[in-house]
Amino acid sequence: MRRRQRGGEAWYDDAAGRLVRPYTISNGRTRPTAHFDLLTMVMATGRRPVAGQGPEHAQVLGLCGGPVSVAEIAAHIRLPAVVTKVLLADLVDCGALTARAPAAVSAGPASRTDRALLEAVLNGLRKRL
Repeated sequence: MRRRQRGGEAWYDDAAGRLVRPYTISNGRTRPTAHFDLLTMVMATGRRPVAGQGPEHAQVLGLCGGPVSVAEIAAHIRLPAVVTKVLLADLVDCGALTARAPAAVSAGPASRTDRALLEAVLNGLRKRL
């Protein structure tokens, strides 16, 4: 069964998955206009996004009622992180989202990301899906 989006175009098929290539969603753009880390926190401002943005923009905005990381959003909408970052940058540019970089940890070996922690988070996300 195909789900329909704007204009009656089929964007998703339950058996086949996404019918539109991820980079089509970002209009072929692969570089966001703002810098986002996977741990950058974004949150809706309450301002309306620019008219003409795609359904993915609305979906992303719906996930941002409270602070949420770029990685979480990418996992929820099932798009590559780079495409998610482009969508987020569009929403930040129009004032619909705010972004905050992750808190800096003191410099040195202790500031490196703990691989075991990241793997545990990834495993937890996979179990949720």
